[in-house]
Amino acid sequence: MSSLILRTATRYIQPILVLFSVFLLLAGHNEPGGGFAGGLVAAAAYTLYAIAYGVEEARRLLYVSPQGLAGAGLLAAAGSGIPSLLYGKPFMTGLWHEGDVPGFGEIAVGTPLLFDVGVYLAVIGVTLSIVLNLAEEE
Repeated sequence: MSSLILRTATRYIQPILVLFSVFLLLAGHNEPGGGFAGGLVAAAAYTLYAIAYGVEEARRLLYVSPQGLAGAGLLAAAGSGIPSLLYGKPFMTGLWHEGDVPGFGEIAVGTPLLFDVGVYLAVIGVTLSIVLNLAEEE
């Protein structure tokens, strides 16, 4: 498809969708969202780009292969359980570290966030792998 209107709109909408997907990822523990919902929104953003500019341009914009994203996501999600074993707790027990970040104040970062990031990457990778392979078949 070669629509000037779609290409122009995609140029503005795609970065907003990716930013919103990161918001969903980070808001997931206290509000609706999380790695799965954020990953689907990010995959939708790249799917929109693939529709507007073509699959090859979308793959170029992604920088890494979708299979690589899925693998990194699975590794991060599974690896988020290892720190709890090192502290003598059951696998996948949530551990938190609080610290002071200049400009943001005190924040807490933990293994549940690492798990959510893993799910986020895995969902993006699997979804884009399916969508981009189906789009290339045309």
